Amino acid sequence: SRVGSRPPAPPVELPVVLEDDSLLVLDKPSGTAVHGGSGVSFGVIESMRAARPGLRFLELVHRLDRDTSGLLVLAKKRSALTRLHAALREGRVRKRYLALVQGVFGGAERDVELPLRKYLTKAGERRVSVDREGREARTVFRLAQRFRGYSLVSAELHTGRTHQIRVHLAHLGFPIAGDDKYGNFDLNRELARSGLKRMFLHAAELGFVHPVSGETVALRAPLPPELQRFIRGLEKPES
Repeated sequence: SRVGSRPPAPPVELPVVLEDDSLLVLDKPSGTAVHGGSGVSFGVIESMRAARPGLRFLELVHRLDRDTSGLLVLAKKRSALTRLHAALREGRVRKRYLALVQGVFGGAERDVELPLRKYLTKAGERRVSVDREGREARTVFRLAQRFRGYSLVSAELHTGRTHQIRVHLAHLGFPIAGDDKYGNFDLNRELARSGLKRMFLHAAELGFVHPVSGETVALRAPLPPELQRFIRGLEKPES
């Protein structure tokens, strides 16, 4: 191999939620990058290409942050990729996430429209902040379950900006448990000691029209075992 070239990605088969001739939907584990770069030599896409050498085409339809688990769509045909990209742009893909946040999330539903802008930290890390000059971003949050000191909220994305759910929640004063960029770092250390060693953000549901068959696709990925275990250990609020 060429000197200085990257080693080939090891073939890794990730849990498949749906597969047909044009789509491959995975349940991505937390801690896995979706593609190589920024200190990661390969991600989901490189590993899946190595695992499926017979596929001529395989591309990410959208992205998930490295520490977010859950539903990730890949296209096995260019036509499927372009149709799904159009559906995403036009808001025709339903994406619902679950997040555990610090604090008591008041009210049943919050429709949040706060523009977001990307910037680089002094260390060269990519970050996002709420900024009037930013791009429009909309998330609808609903309270799913209340615990003592925490709330499990569902987040429906109406736009797909980088770190959107994480920044919207942090800005509202509800940092996501275990978020190492926008969270409460003292709390994160405490949570790690009590068993939560990742960010509690999970892409739980996806709904879209199949780009080839035209049928409605509704997919679910249950909370991973480590998140279920952590929630079971939380105390219910006193009623």
